[in-house]
Amino acid sequence: MSEVTDAPARPANDESSSGEGGFIWYELMTDDAEAAGKFYSAVVKGWTFGERVPTEVEYRMIQRSDGGNAGGVLTLNEEMKSGGARPAWLGYLHVRDVDAKAAAIKAEGGQAMMEPWDQAGVGRLAMVTDPQGAPFYLMDPTPPEHDPTAVSDVFSMDQPERVRWNELSTSDADGAVDFYTRQFGWTQEGSMDMGEFGQYRFVQNDGVGIGAIMPRMPEMPVSLWTFYIGVDDIDRAAKAITDNGGSILNGPMEIPGGEFALNGMDPQGASFGLVGPRKA
Repeated sequence: MSEVTDAPARPANDESSSGEGGFIWYELMTDDAEAAGKFYSAVVKGWTFGERVPTEVEYRMIQRSDGGNAGGVLTLNEEMKSGGARPAWLGYLHVRDVDAKAAAIKAEGGQAMMEPWDQAGVGRLAMVTDPQGAPFYLMDPTPPEHDPTAVSDVFSMDQPERVRWNELSTSDADGAVDFYTRQFGWTQEGSMDMGEFGQYRFVQNDGVGIGAIMPRMPEMPVSLWTFYIGVDDIDRAAKAITDNGGSILNGPMEIPGGEFALNGMDPQGASFGLVGPRKA
């Protein structure tokens, strides 16, 4: 891919703060943005996909009902697909020095899928993988977003229409916990026993619970991040998935706190998660 192919739209900031190491943007890569927009607008009540942003690649904003952005949508062209890109959700981690962090990740056995580059009006970015192969972006936003205490509001622990949980399934959970805690300043406190599958280990950034790291299940072919989007009603959203050509892979299942979560796949093949209350 060229240096501009996966550039995100600039995230909108609010007063929230989680400093370096937080998830500050989410991006859906898809080969049919129009179809994906209809699907996610039905599933995540309040989401709409905006018009194409005037860039060299086809990029759109995912807009929330409150006027903010939930992330972006990159339409995969033939060049990207020939290079191995497939429909998927990816997250962006905030770092102050993209070049140094990318070099440190490569030194630990990770890969740079796209070496650091500058994107006008956005910032400095790189696409990397952790040592177990799970892909994600590094991002140092352009001023005024270049502030280690200011992040976008695409992640929330409890609000619908935002990503509420970040879950890594990995071939080496011990190694992944060590990697992310050292490289991004996360902490790992608390876990849940999954029996024969091992431990579901909770991770925090600046004291905020942002997700968990777990052993990769046998049916999952690669290490991968899954992002759980907040919905208003898990049963309504589950029905919308199947009514609109998607599939439910697991759930809905009750989670600690009384809400419910599920894993799904959109019609283009990108996997995602949902979390929300059961209203019926």
